[in-house]
Amino acid sequence: MAGVIISEVRKSYGQVEVMHGVNVDIADGEFVVLVGPSGCGKSTLLRMTAGLESITGGTIQIGDKVVNNIPPKDRDIAMVFQSYALYPHKTVAENMVFALKLQKQPADVIKTRLQNATEILDLQPYLDRYPRQLSGGQRQRVAMGRAIVRDPQVFLFDEPLSNLDAKLRVQMRKEIKELHQRLKTTTLFVTHDQVEAMTMADKIVVMQSGWVEQIGTPLELYDNPQNTFVATFIGSPSMNLIKGTYSGSKNAFVGLDGTEQPLPLSPAAEDGQPILLGIRPEHLTLSDKGLEATISVVEPTGSETMVFLRHGNEEIVAVFHERQDFAPGQTIHLSPRAETIHLFDQQTGERLAEE
Repeated sequence: MAGVIISEVRKSYGQVEVMHGVNVDIADGEFVVLVGPSGCGKSTLLRMTAGLESITGGTIQIGDKVVNNIPPKDRDIAMVFQSYALYPHKTVAENMVFALKLQKQPADVIKTRLQNATEILDLQPYLDRYPRQLSGGQRQRVAMGRAIVRDPQVFLFDEPLSNLDAKLRVQMRKEIKELHQRLKTTTLFVTHDQVEAMTMADKIVVMQSGWVEQIGTPLELYDNPQNTFVATFIGSPSMNLIKGTYSGSKNAFVGLDGTEQPLPLSPAAEDGQPILLGIRPEHLTLSDKGLEATISVVEPTGSETMVFLRHGNEEIVAVFHERQDFAPGQTIHLSPRAETIHLFDQQTGERLAEE
């Protein structure tokens, strides 16, 4: 196994630069997830790590070796794609060991690795079947088994769960995490789904437009987002961002409707500075005073109730774990729990530091 160091990596197509000096350090045995919206560069970065895309600038190091000019087959990595890419005319066993036969590995090595992989992934009953005889989840396990038998230094996953239904995605998320805990192989995983990132990662890299916005553990990103992009991308439903100004004399957030919210700490902001109050939907509580909002839509899910509201010209979302008898058009008041408040500069979107 080995760590991966991505240092000042750039990628250009002609005169257009799409990756802008990306830096990511992945420790040996770490599970790192690249997450962001479509077009942010996460799959491009993964493909450059695999050697499937050339690098315009910077270096990628796997273990103690810079691999910029090393072909994919010599990088000691294994990749699992969004498409299972199984050979339809080969059995499960033949699909899994095909790469080993190309490498001319000894028969006993092939047999041992196949046996180990099938036991890990519970594929013994399916070894003589063809891909058309398997479910989507079983095909994905075969694709993972094909990667495992290679015994690589690094696993690369490119949105491997995108083609699965919701229930199967949850199951495969668990299986991939359990697989990593057992093998402890360095893993780089790409997804656009922040729930996948939060539940699977040791460390998350949030990307946007070829830039890294923030790197941290799932809870670090959830509790301390560095800017409004990370704040609204991580967490479902997204964090509410309410416009207002900072009152230095009262150390309070003043909403556009004049509502004042005392702040637990003093932000590094000027008196009257336009700021954003960030509050997650589950941190809003019913109160006699506070933010006045009119209910638009109520979505009960059983375990919780999600409520969409209008606060002036802004839409906000609240989540209640208790049963509530709400109706569209009803006006309620909401107060954020003081210790969960986030403050951002309205112009830059950056988090306001504490004084």
